[in-house]
Order: sequence, then structure tokens, then C-alpha cells
Amino acid sequence: MSSKGLSYKEAGVDIASGDEATARIKRLVRKTYTKAVLNGIGGFGGLYDGKFAGMKSPVLVSSADGVGTKLKLAFMTGKHDTVGQDLVNHCTNDILVMGARPLYFLDYFATGKLSPGVVAEVVSGMATACKQNGCSLIGGETAEMPGFYQENEYDLAGFIVGVVDRKQIVDGSKIKPGDLIIGLESSGLHTNGYSLARKLFFDTLAMLPSDTIPELRCTVAEALMAVHRSYLKPVTKLRSEVTVHGMAHITGGGIPGNLVRVLPNNCRAQIDLSCWQVPPLFEFMQRSGGIEEDDMFDAFNMGIGLMIVVGKKDAETALRILLSQRTKAYVVGEIVKGKRGVELK
Repeated sequence: MSSKGLSYKEAGVDIASGDEATARIKRLVRKTYTKAVLNGIGGFGGLYDGKFAGMKSPVLVSSADGVGTKLKLAFMTGKHDTVGQDLVNHCTNDILVMGARPLYFLDYFATGKLSPGVVAEVVSGMATACKQNGCSLIGGETAEMPGFYQENEYDLAGFIVGVVDRKQIVDGSKIKPGDLIIGLESSGLHTNGYSLARKLFFDTLAMLPSDTIPELRCTVAEALMAVHRSYLKPVTKLRSEVTVHGMAHITGGGIPGNLVRVLPNNCRAQIDLSCWQVPPLFEFMQRSGGIEEDDMFDAFNMGIGLMIVVGKKDAETALRILLSQRTKAYVVGEIVKGKRGVELK
């Protein structure tokens, strides 16, 4: 073959770098495999055994998401493993609130110029979170697209599939007036509100990721890059002993925008804001930016990453179980009869 003329590498796509990235990824993802994974990375699709022991009527539950502009923090700090963990945990929580346990995960990583080291770091984070959630990382796509992304930047998305027995699906239909709402503590911003947070810290306050926030005793990067928490283990333990009527993952839109998604038409959620202490990070951002409280609750989780609705008689038991799972939780409100919606008071 002639060596003259334009090559794919000259156009910006380095096949060798892609092969190196794939080799590194294979070693990482193999550690997440269970006996249900029937093939390895490199095929045109991932194979997963569809037998689910103990389930009479298994239902597959799927979700797809990203980590938004939290990626900008990864670019600024050069730390890429935590966004991989964020992605898996976010997707796990999204299907968890419907009663599902995760089975397998796939990712999409796209960049202008492939850096095998960065890819490996991101996938390392995903593999860590998959192991922690009992989930197999069975495939994905690594795309090199010259001229499409800014230098040293990439985009990241995740796709998860889980399973739940049909009778165990949690869809909010059991929620009724008199139920209590339990809020589970978040680990920080999780993966939402970063456009506002970045504007505050890096534009309004002119801070750097390495700058220390004195009253928080940590750097900006440490505060903003705290890993999005997975609630799989405490919620699984809770559901083994208590009937859960509904759950909501508090992501973009905050408490008002997410809790309403699981409420029946005749139910209204009343949230008592005095029932938990908003973490210092959110208080610092609100005070420093002069941000209105409504805007804070629309953009951020405000310290509550997941909400669970249970019968009033089960609330005390639920709190005890969650505490035994090292999960701080609080009764933060109740369900009343009325127009479907969420009321903060």
C-alpha cells in the first residue's frame, strides 16, 4: 500500500491510541464481571444471561444520564476517576427508586484527541463504582472526533440496565395521605447545579479549584468533586424490612422538581425545611452569591440526595435501619390530601 497521501492519523484519529486505551480498559472492566456476563470487551455487543433466580416476573429497568458540567472540574483539576464513579452511582440511583437492582452498565466517552491515560482513569472510576454496586461494566464506546471538542475535554454518558420483580416495582402508586417522607443525606452537590456553582466560585468569587474555603476546611475542588453517593445498599436493606411506598432521586430540579414525579394526583408533599441542617457548602454558596432560597432549592439537592415515602407506623423503624447502614436520614415531611405538588415551608 502506498505511503503517500493523507492518513487517518493526520486527520486527527490515532488508531494506536485507541487500541492502547482498549487494552487498559479490558483489564479494568474484567474485574466487574459476574457469571452472567457471557463475553468480553471487543465484540459488537455485550452478552448477559437473562435468567433471574427467585423472580416470578422479572422486569428490566433502564436509564441513561451524564454528569453535566461537573466534567469541567475534572478538566480543571486533571482528576478524572471520580466523574466515572459519579456516572455509575447517578444511574444506579435512578433505577433504584423504581425498585430495581443494577445488572450491567455501558458508557460513551467522546473526545477530540484520545488520551489513553485519561480514558483509563475515567473507566477506573466506573469500574470501582460498578463493583461497589454489584454491577458489571460490559461495554461502551470510545469515540475520537477531531475538531468537535475543545482540547483536553471530553463528554461522558452512561447507560444502565437493572431488574425488579413486577410485584416489587416502586412507582409511587401506594403513596397516600398520612405517609411520612424520609430524606437521606447527600454527599455534596452530587451531579447537578454545577453551571451555577462554577459561575459562583470561578467568576463571581474569582477562586481557583486549589483555593481553600476556610469555613469548610477544604479546597473548592474537594467540595465540588465529592463523589455522587449510591444509595443502593441502605435502600436494599430498608426494603427487606419495610414497605416503601415511593422514592425520588433528588437531581436536577431539586426536591420540588423530583419528588413530584412520584406523587399520585390526589397527594401533596409538605416539606418542613427545619427538619434537617442544610450542609455548610450550600449555605456558603447561597450567602456568597446572594442566591435566593427558591433558586437554591431548584438547582441543588440542599443536603438531601434521596427521598423515601413510607407509612407513618414504619417511619421510626426505617430511620433505625438507615442509621444501621451508616446513612443519616430524617423525617422531613408528610403527604397530605390536595393538589399534586411539593410545598416547602
